Order: sequence, then structure tokens, then C-alpha cells
Amino acid sequence: MSSVQRFYDLTHELIHTLEDVKLDRNAKIDQVEILLENRQQAMAGMAPPYSDAEKDLGARLVSLNAKVTQLMTREKLFIQKDIKDLSVKKESTGKYANPYQSMATDGMFYDKRK
Repeated sequence: MSSVQRFYDLTHELIHTLEDVKLDRNAKIDQVEILLENRQQAMAGMAPPYSDAEKDLGARLVSLNAKVTQLMTREKLFIQKDIKDLSVKKESTGKYANPYQSMATDGMFYDKRK
């Protein structure tokens, strides 16, 4: 199997993994890391001259890589949202434990007379 065909197959598998909603996040991230590493190795093995079939696969790979980028961006946004929600939850839990901790002291009046 040529490295272009292997790269194409790994890209399809990566898209399938990213679209799989049944996988939990940690398993999905582990699988994506493995697939990206394998894709990188396949990409390193690519060298011209390319056959007509490999050129056709390369043309299809351009659109598949755009889809991979879109799916990876979506996953990144999900992770960022969860991190933000967790930090908001942590902050609100802290405020509940000690509600007067973050009270502003602006506008205090100091009496200079004694």
C-alpha cells in the first residue's frame, strides 16, 4: 500500500472517530492522538513522483483535511466550553462557601479626626 493510500485511509478513520458521539472524550482524544501520529508518519513517507491514482487521492484529501480541521475545531470548542463551565462552577462554589470574601471596599470613609 502506498503512503498516500495509507494517509487517505487514516484520514477517513480520523473523521469517523471525531464524528463518533458514543465514545467518551478521553477515549476519543487518545484515539485521535494515535491516528494523528500515524498520519504524520504516512505523510513523511510520501515522495514524488505520484501515480494518477495517488493524484486523485490527493485531490480528495484536500476536502477531507478541511473536514478534519472543522471537526477538530468543534472538539476544541466543546473542551473550551467545559473548561469555562467548570471554572464558573468552581468560582460560584467558592462564593457560596465564603460569600463575603470578594466584597469590594470601594467608597470607605476614613475619619481623619481623632
